Amino acid sequence: MKTYKSIFISDIHLGTKGCKAELLCDFLKNNTCENLFLVGDIIDGWRLERSYYWPQSHSNVIRRILTAAKRGTNITYVIGNHDEVLRKILPFIKSFGDIELTNSVMYNGIDGKQYLVVHGDMFDTAIANKLKFLYHLGDWIYDKLLTLNHIVNYFRKMFGYNYWSLSKYLKSKTKEAVSFMSDFENLITDYCVKRKADGIICGHIHKADIKEIDDIWYSNTGDWVESCTALCETHDGDWIIIQLVGDQFQPVTVRPVRSDQILRGELCIPWFEQK
Repeated sequence: MKTYKSIFISDIHLGTKGCKAELLCDFLKNNTCENLFLVGDIIDGWRLERSYYWPQSHSNVIRRILTAAKRGTNITYVIGNHDEVLRKILPFIKSFGDIELTNSVMYNGIDGKQYLVVHGDMFDTAIANKLKFLYHLGDWIYDKLLTLNHIVNYFRKMFGYNYWSLSKYLKSKTKEAVSFMSDFENLITDYCVKRKADGIICGHIHKADIKEIDDIWYSNTGDWVESCTALCETHDGDWIIIQLVGDQFQPVTVRPVRSDQILRGELCIPWFEQK
């Protein structure tokens, strides 16, 4: 079991067939923290409105989170667009038991920097322009791609190949998607400057990353539908993206507190674990 100062996860999408609930339970079982941030789209209300899907594994995720809160983990739930129904009750209810409920929160890192934590949907131009129907259409297409992806990976596993994301591959090859992600990153870091924060921690676009944009540290937690990623802060102040590689969770991106260098790659091991 590994212990971190803080763990940030987002875009779990409980209530959908694409959710990797079993893998998330395994991750939370073997990685503990003082602070757990749920950075939006934890429960997919949009999908549940269309059709009900809730296996036992999804309840197990909720149970493990509640157990962590009971055992002393500080848990903050930052609301996203797929669980936006919670925003309607936010003026009246600020918490569920030991879990704080909010739209955004400031986090003080061990590195001395202050980070703004938001889901990020407010910086999505389609939602900002009231074109939410496009998102619902895209959500339906995305769901079909995940179904096809499941079939593809079933045969890949038969022949000994690792998991491969069809939807992630198509997004990486689409210029419009790449342009959207770039616009999203620029908008959210500009807002970070206005809030006088040193960095931003967000989710929403399902692409985990740590990088510097115009002197602002941009960190994205990724998702638990395709990549199975989490952003973690060690007790030494390092920032790490953990991802499922093959059948193991490994650090794939590390920003050491003692330098501005960012290390990437499947074989990337944080300095505190090096022998």
